[in-house]
Amino acid sequence: MLVSSLYNIVDQIFIGRGVGMLGNAATNIAFPVSIICTAVALLLGIGGASNYNLLMGAGRKEEASSVAGTSLSMLLFSGTVIAIITLVFLDPLLHLFGGTRQILEYARPYTGITAFGVPFLVLTTGGNHLIRADRSPAYSMYCMLTGAILNTILDPLFIFVFGWGIEGAAWATVLGETVSGLMVLFYFWKQKKMVLRKEMLVPRWRYLKVIASLGVASSLNQVAMAIVQITLNNVLRRYGADSVYGSDIPIACVGVISKVNMVFMAICIGISQGCQPIWGFNCGAKNYDRVRKTYLRAFQVAVAVGILFFIIFQLFPDQLVSIFGTGSKEYFQFARRYFRIFMFMVFINGIQPMSTGFFSSIGKAGLGVFMSLTRQILFLLPLILLFPLLFGIDGVMYAGPIADGAAALVAILFAGRELRRMRREKEGC
Repeated sequence: MLVSSLYNIVDQIFIGRGVGMLGNAATNIAFPVSIICTAVALLLGIGGASNYNLLMGAGRKEEASSVAGTSLSMLLFSGTVIAIITLVFLDPLLHLFGGTRQILEYARPYTGITAFGVPFLVLTTGGNHLIRADRSPAYSMYCMLTGAILNTILDPLFIFVFGWGIEGAAWATVLGETVSGLMVLFYFWKQKKMVLRKEMLVPRWRYLKVIASLGVASSLNQVAMAIVQITLNNVLRRYGADSVYGSDIPIACVGVISKVNMVFMAICIGISQGCQPIWGFNCGAKNYDRVRKTYLRAFQVAVAVGILFFIIFQLFPDQLVSIFGTGSKEYFQFARRYFRIFMFMVFINGIQPMSTGFFSSIGKAGLGVFMSLTRQILFLLPLILLFPLLFGIDGVMYAGPIADGAAALVAILFAGRELRRMRREKEGC
C-alpha cells in the first residue's frame, strides 16, 4: 500500500517542479477518478479475498477458488467500464470535481491520458488482495513495486528530457500501471497456488453477492472519500475566491497535502490488509484468541505510526510542501495552516480504516459498512459544508480534527464490544 501511494506522490513532485502550482491543482481535480477506481477494486478485491480466507478456514477449498475467479474477472470488466465512462464524460466530470478555468487546461489532458491505465489500476489494486490471500504476499508487493519504480524513472524522463509536461507524467503513470496489471495476470496464469480452472472465471451472481457483502465496507470508505474530495474542491473554489488566497491556491495546496497524507493512510490500510487473512481464517476456524491479539497489535502499530506523522506534519510543513515545487507566500501560508489544523488528529486517524477492515474480515459486513462511513460521511462532510458558513475558508480546516476524533472514538467503542463478545464466546465454549 505504501508503494501504491507512490504513483500519485511521484506524479505530484515532478508535476509541481516541472509544470507548477496549476499542475498540482490539476492532479487534485483528477484525484476522484483514482479514488473511484480504488473503491471498485476494494469492493471486488477485499470482498473476494475475505470470502476466500473464510471459506479456506472452513475447509471449503473448491468454493473458495470459485469466489476468487468471479472476483478476478469482475475486476477486469469493471476497470474497462470506468475507463470508458471517464473518456466519454471527461469535461463534465472535471467540472463536477471542482476545476477552475485555469486548472482545467492541465486537468483535461492528464485525466484523459491516465484513463487508459484505469483497467490495469483496478486489476492491480484488487488482484493483489487475491494474491495475498493465495499466500503470496511477496509477489503482491513486487507487482506494486515494479510499476512504481517504472513510474519514478519515466516521470522525469518524459517531463524534463522529452518536454512533455503534464502529459508526460500521465503516460508514465499509465505505463507503470500497465506493467503491474500484466504481472497480476501472469500470476493467475502461471504461479497461483489455488485451483483456478477456466470455468471458475465465469462470474456467478451468488458469488458476486457474497463478495460485495464483505467488500462493500472498504469500498464505501473510498466512495465517501471521493464524495468528500469533490465537495471539498468545490467548497475551496467557492470560499477561496472570497479569501486572500484565491481559488487556485487552496485547491493546489490540498492536492499536495492529500498526497502526503496518502503515505500515512497507505501504511494504516496496509496494516489492516495484512491482518485480514489472519482475522478471516482464524475467525472461520473459531480461534478467537488470535483474532483478538492481532487486532490489538494492529491498533498499537497504527497509533505509533500516527504519532510519527503528527510530529512530522506539525514541525515540518514548509519542508514537505517544498518537495512539490515553489509557490507564493500565500501558498505556503495556507499549506502550513492546513497541515497543522486539519491534520491535527492524525495520531489516531489509522484506527478507523483499520477497524473497517477488521469487521469486514470477520464477516460483520453491516458493522464494516457503518464504520467506513463514520469519518467521511457522518462527520466530515456535514462539517465542511457548515463551518465555512461561519468561519469562511478556515472552517474547512477546523472540520478535520473534529471529524477525525469522533470517528476514532466510534471505532474504538465498536471494536472493543466485538472483542469482548469473542472473549465471552470462547469462555462459554
